[in-house]
Amino acid sequence: MPPEPHSIPSATASAAVPAVHVVSVKALCAFGAKAGDLDLRFVPAPSALEGMAGHALVQARRGGDYRSEVPLDSTCGNLRVRGRADGYDPAQARVEEIKTFRGDFDAIRANHRALHWAQVRCYGSMLCAQEGHDSLTVALVYLDLASGDETVLEEHHTRDTLRTHFEALCATYSDWARREAGHRATLDEALARLEFPHAAFRTGQRELAEAVYRAAVGKRCLLAQAPTGIGKTLATLFPLLKARAAHRLDKVFFLTAKTSGRPVALDALRVLGQGGARPRVLELAAREKVCEYPDRACHGEACPLARGFYDRLPAARAEAAQVGWLDREALRRVALTHEVCPYFLAQEMTHWSDVIVGDYNYYFDGSAFLFAGMKDAGWRVAVLVDEAHNLLERARGMYTASLEGGALEEAHRAAPAAVRGPLARLFREWDTLQQAQTADYDTADEIPERFLRTLQAANTAMAEHFAATPDAAQGPLQRFFFDALHFARLAEAFDDHSVFERTLGATQEQRSLAIRNLVPGPFLEGRFADAVSVTCFSGTLAPFAFYRDALGLPEDTALLDVASPFHSRQLRVEVATDVSTRFRDRAGSLRHVADIIGAQFERLPGNYLAFFSSFDYLDKACAAFSRRHPGVPVWAQTRGMREADRHGFVARFEEGGQGIGFAVLGGAFGEGIDLPGSRLIGAFVASLGLPQYNALNEITRERMQSRFGKGYEYTYLYPGLQKVVQAAGRVIRTEADVGVLHLLDDRFARAEIRELLPAWWHVQLAGEAEEDARHPTP
Repeated sequence: MPPEPHSIPSATASAAVPAVHVVSVKALCAFGAKAGDLDLRFVPAPSALEGMAGHALVQARRGGDYRSEVPLDSTCGNLRVRGRADGYDPAQARVEEIKTFRGDFDAIRANHRALHWAQVRCYGSMLCAQEGHDSLTVALVYLDLASGDETVLEEHHTRDTLRTHFEALCATYSDWARREAGHRATLDEALARLEFPHAAFRTGQRELAEAVYRAAVGKRCLLAQAPTGIGKTLATLFPLLKARAAHRLDKVFFLTAKTSGRPVALDALRVLGQGGARPRVLELAAREKVCEYPDRACHGEACPLARGFYDRLPAARAEAAQVGWLDREALRRVALTHEVCPYFLAQEMTHWSDVIVGDYNYYFDGSAFLFAGMKDAGWRVAVLVDEAHNLLERARGMYTASLEGGALEEAHRAAPAAVRGPLARLFREWDTLQQAQTADYDTADEIPERFLRTLQAANTAMAEHFAATPDAAQGPLQRFFFDALHFARLAEAFDDHSVFERTLGATQEQRSLAIRNLVPGPFLEGRFADAVSVTCFSGTLAPFAFYRDALGLPEDTALLDVASPFHSRQLRVEVATDVSTRFRDRAGSLRHVADIIGAQFERLPGNYLAFFSSFDYLDKACAAFSRRHPGVPVWAQTRGMREADRHGFVARFEEGGQGIGFAVLGGAFGEGIDLPGSRLIGAFVASLGLPQYNALNEITRERMQSRFGKGYEYTYLYPGLQKVVQAAGRVIRTEADVGVLHLLDDRFARAEIRELLPAWWHVQLAGEAEEDARHPTP
């Protein structure tokens, strides 16, 4: 008897709602003490390290019996509230909350100050109860990091008034916490009964689901390569929902490389929800995609959805929690009903959602708010990384920063007098830095300390300007400031995982400096370590060691290579051993490549995709093909193709159609498009996909060699062949598809190359395939 299809172990859940809920003072006040407008006028915030140093400075100035970082714990009804007071002087019966800032003290927003007062009053109430005070002085200490001066605000309260304030906040939160605990208990019980939504798993699907479950249970990471068509999204979400109660998962993050990946995840969650278990699902979208008033500033004086945001947030939050299914449109409807900003309502609902679907950057970027929320709230999270082969390049971009000469010039022209001087000095230091440079492009293993000091001075001047005049925080000066801050932050972490680039140009606008990340692993290691489990899955994720090393996954990462449900008889793979697409040979290859494409089309007319290594090669190959085979319809990808044109390109692949689509390997049509059946019956790949040989890639090769001992493979070979396999994967999408793949380069005949191609491919050399060519695949 075959095993039961629903073999993921069930969670043991109880519907009993816990009698006591634990909450931090910070979370308690953030929930119930914010009021008034949402105000995002830019005020430079100190970094975490600057804030810690500022706290230490203030605490060091105090004497006598003053105690720092005092742990507090109080129970109020069904809430257990925990916190840590910044400073407490028992002799004076005085508690302090320390905040650091830059610039104008009056620029600190009223809603922020109200939150600060709420926090210190809570600490005051807890200290009265713990230390037996009948009254207490509560103080807000604001430290100006630029001057070192303190601004102190004080209130004197009796024990009863502080307790009244504390209990009011607890009452507000307690009712919500009780309902949330009920939601979690009901959900856990329903998920324990959840069954796989189809009669049986597809081939390979259960294997993937069980591996994801084991990784979550074992608190390990997983690299999983699984072919297209088995239902990877459903196979990864289902086991994590099953693991939720038994293994105390608070949330699942489903992260995608592209916007097109989100609907697939949402569809899978809808299917799972039909089984009776309905987790609260939230879709995160970019701010520019959901802003209702893109021409307005984000504060109450300019935007109606920011005005009174925190006053209307409780009702909006309650309805959103009740709705439960919060895709982009549903969240927008709730937000507009309550006249609050959809983007910031989504940020609030991350705290109260069970599954969150969004882009990689929400978790892996240096300033990722999902990761920050997880750390701050102590969530136990399982992370799913869809199409994970994309994470390497995306992460490199996240940890790269550049400064453009033209942007500095524009910022200097727009700057007030107090900022213009520091920017001018930065310009001169930049000029000195590049005076000795002879090549247009140069790199270094260190960033000159003098340049960094000048950059930091300019950043300080810009920060003080924007702190004093927050309404002026827009335009070229602000844009350059953000770039400069990002550069300075990455400079603090600069090491051999990155390189310092200097690019010359004929004009100032063409000059640039950059910190270019080559190996993102050191930045991502903490993101993998702090989650309960991270599963990276894709149809092309081999060799596993390459992705594990480059991305910084743990050494004990579990590995799974799911066998393909496809068979070699479905896809005829032929290598053209007499074609070279090396750069020096491309011009001479055009006629032969055109004739191979033409001969295949003549044997079996239909829709084909032809992939080339660059737009230049594509244009020449398309022209050569049209000259030699003028009767065959062709259409081609172009540089900077607009979204509507991309849709038009794909739409040309109609059922029963005929023609050749010319595309760039690794571009928009090399992955993520689905053309089953006769919409696509074959592909030609005229390239190994190897990255361009240039100075940056050679430096990358050296770093990869130094770190991992496989410089050429990690820089050129593996990334190139990954694009080839992705492109070829457009042909066979279902177990009913058949087709042909022509690999147009003699290097594909090498044994070491063929070993890296999918195991189910039966690769034939041109001579070996001649007999098959006389009997084409039907």
